[in-house]
Amino acid sequence: MIELADASPEVNVDPAEYQRLLGYPRDFVLSGRARELADGARAWYAKNGRPWTWARQAEGLDIAGPSSRLNQMFQQAEAHAAILAAVSAGPELEREAQRLWQEEKPDEYFFLEMLGSAVVEHLCTMMGARLCAWAETHGMAVLPHYSPGYPGWDIAEQPRLLALMRQVRDHPFPGEVEALESGALRPRKSLLAVFGLTRHTDRVRRLTELVPCENCSFLPCQYRRAPYRRTLENCAGEAPLPPVPPPSASYGVNTKALRRWASERLSLEAREDGTTDALFRYEGTTCTNMGRPLIFHYKVKLGPRQAGYPIQEQHCGPAPGDAGHTSMCRYLDDRERLMAAIDREKPLLGRRLDEVLSWPRPFSAAGCYCEAASRDHKWGLVLETIHYALAHPETQTR
Repeated sequence: MIELADASPEVNVDPAEYQRLLGYPRDFVLSGRARELADGARAWYAKNGRPWTWARQAEGLDIAGPSSRLNQMFQQAEAHAAILAAVSAGPELEREAQRLWQEEKPDEYFFLEMLGSAVVEHLCTMMGARLCAWAETHGMAVLPHYSPGYPGWDIAEQPRLLALMRQVRDHPFPGEVEALESGALRPRKSLLAVFGLTRHTDRVRRLTELVPCENCSFLPCQYRRAPYRRTLENCAGEAPLPPVPPPSASYGVNTKALRRWASERLSLEAREDGTTDALFRYEGTTCTNMGRPLIFHYKVKLGPRQAGYPIQEQHCGPAPGDAGHTSMCRYLDDRERLMAAIDREKPLLGRRLDEVLSWPRPFSAAGCYCEAASRDHKWGLVLETIHYALAHPETQTR
């Protein structure tokens, strides 16, 4: 059983998500009056906002019944329990927004209102990430959250769901929330949600509609199994993203090395659906046992060029037939733990390829994979090489 309650969760709303709610294109740079309003809303909330979150596991309750879609998800995944969750941006934001409207400041009102929506999305995302991490360590998986008002679940069910939460909780909510007869919540910038919980993790991996990652904007999560959908879609009316920065882009790796690796160690294959498969062959040595050679393969699947080559899949593992990795010291100490970490780590999954150029990562000259810093360093080399090859197609000789 798990119960989480946080009276002062960290709020760090992704600027891209905030701009999306404001209605700006994805790569639009706020300036002038818009920047002033956005910064003003953030500053006010940082000083005066009182967000909170709560979640608790519940078993044996007929939660999925009112929603055909939620019920279908529970059945597909053979969910044995649900996790009830509530998040809120707090009543202070709503009161301030009302004050701004009454003072005939519609711009300030709008930016604060949209920030409130972004805060709720962020809190729900962070809650999902925490639950995923907890479930992973217990051999379970968390399903995407669902809420009254979503397709197939009448918003009028909000009071019933809130009553269930009050029934199962051991302690009061960290903040106040009320469900009106209409289904509206007070404060308005609040959300009640249900996360399914299943022990059948294989089903979640096979059925894409059950993977919560596609609805989760917490991109650096180490438990991510699929890219965030919104990063792969061009919303109507948005200008297309540039494919990659110009050939003069600033790399963290020596360009002579990138040119050689792109020619000798990297193969790219364009698919008919617009995606690109990349295979990088890494050659290194162990730091012990007299420096035995090892070879690892990095496989990366990129989304369409016009979407900025979003990273859809990442995988790293020993090349077929390689035996050198078995001589790494961490492998000899605990091979299952090391190989699981190598397979699990997928930095920048769901992000645009060019974000590797600004990705802060430690430098590590080690040729082995024993430490996380060394593994991150190698991923940086691989992704920068792929980026360089796409920006300089003349380097691809095969």
